[in-house]
Amino acid sequence: MDKHIIFEDEQIRAIFLKGSSDELIFSFGDLITRAKGLSINAEKSLEKHDFNVIGIMPKQKSWFPESSMQQMFAEIQELIAPFKTRIGYGGSMGGYAAIKYSNLLDLKRVVALVPQYSINPEDVEDPRYNMFFHEELNANMQVRPQDVSAEREYIVVYDPYCPEDRAHYLKLEQVLPQIQTLKLPFTGHDAIAVLASSELLHDFLLHEFDESYFYKKIRQVKKNSKFYYRKVIENLLPRHRNALGSILINNDLQLDNQFFDAKLKQNLLRELLSNKQVSQQDLLKLGIQVNLPQENRSHLLDCFGHGLVFNVISQKIESYAAGAIALNHKFLIPIFAKGSGLVQINLNDERYLVAMNDRQVMKLFKEQEPLTAGMHPIVIKKYSDFYLLSYKQLNLSNNEFGSHDFIEDTPETAQFVTQPELP
Repeated sequence: MDKHIIFEDEQIRAIFLKGSSDELIFSFGDLITRAKGLSINAEKSLEKHDFNVIGIMPKQKSWFPESSMQQMFAEIQELIAPFKTRIGYGGSMGGYAAIKYSNLLDLKRVVALVPQYSINPEDVEDPRYNMFFHEELNANMQVRPQDVSAEREYIVVYDPYCPEDRAHYLKLEQVLPQIQTLKLPFTGHDAIAVLASSELLHDFLLHEFDESYFYKKIRQVKKNSKFYYRKVIENLLPRHRNALGSILINNDLQLDNQFFDAKLKQNLLRELLSNKQVSQQDLLKLGIQVNLPQENRSHLLDCFGHGLVFNVISQKIESYAAGAIALNHKFLIPIFAKGSGLVQINLNDERYLVAMNDRQVMKLFKEQEPLTAGMHPIVIKKYSDFYLLSYKQLNLSNNEFGSHDFIEDTPETAQFVTQPELP
């Protein structure tokens, strides 16, 4: 592999990867794929198609300062002179640079995934990146009319429902003389990861722009992208509660147990358990494995009439409507009280204590098993008209959505009543 550094300063590193193509690809790194050795952004896909590539990798979170880019251009002019067709590619910070320096590098086409217009808070308010703006390095960093040209083709991919990226797009739309837009809804700022495909990248760089063609190719890539479904689930869940069931039914997902973060996983489980009968297959698709304990007894009710349960999947105390508990009794174990004592549940004919630490991490312990350091049993306190569930000086309080927190007061939301045991 013929690859070597052709320019470097404190801000950027430029690496030339020799190929056999007539075209020269400028591949810009982003905030995550910063300079590391001789690595180039999208290198595997570009090398697969034997492109000639100059990878311009940021060494700092400085958005390719103009002074560094001008110095680089002065030093590589002789190298790039034979290439009459030059194409720029990048995402986010790299997408910004591909647009910003399209005139300087004489790019025929620019492919920018979720690019910025500027990170100067006076240009665009964006709390994700405004912190990286430095007046000395980034003076006049916004994309200006003199940076771009109608002779060049600009392809921008973004999520119109992501307000931060949409703000940048609307600014770019005003300054770019022509812009071809491909929308990737409900993926947020992660278009780069969602669209990772050597074939799609090849088409982005060389195929004549045809909106219907590109959307067809994007659909094919999304269908095989687990990352896409994670982003869609994350963004759709608050607005379209039935979307998760449809995704599980229509797609053969087999995710690992680290695919979703803890917060998203808990939200997924809540939607599943509240709206459909959960199968073991559903959980496996989501990368969730669990033993299937079962307990069919009466339990405490919260002030909204929902049953108090221990969710063996999320390992949390929560509340659910009776219908959801009936559908998912293997996972939602009722909590019931027999006077003051410790919170206990019965799994696989064994009694377990529900304990918690100061970080509010819950764990089950067999009745005769010693507690681990930092864990304390949750206590049930019986009063004349209600029960409290307490951890040290805190009491369990619920809300109308079935989630619980430990607080110092004893409002109605912290008071539980018993339901007569079913025969």
